[in-house]
Amino acid sequence: MSLNELAEHVGISYVNLSNLKNGKVKAIRFSTLEGICDALDCQPGDLIEYERTDGSMKSRK
Repeated sequence: MSLNELAEHVGISYVNLSNLKNGKVKAIRFSTLEGICDALDCQPGDLIEYERTDGSMKSRK
C-alpha cells in the first residue's frame, strides 16, 4: 500500500503520514493510530517502539 493510499484510508494528509513515517513527530492521536492499524491489519506495537533518552525521567520535588 502506498503512503497516498494509506493517508486516504486513515483520513490524514500525505504530509502528516510522511512525518509520522520519518519520525518527525513527537505524538500521534489514538484515532490516527487506530486508522493505521485498521488499514494495515496490525497492532500498535508493530508500528511504534519506546526508546528511553538520557534524562527523560526526572524526579518531581
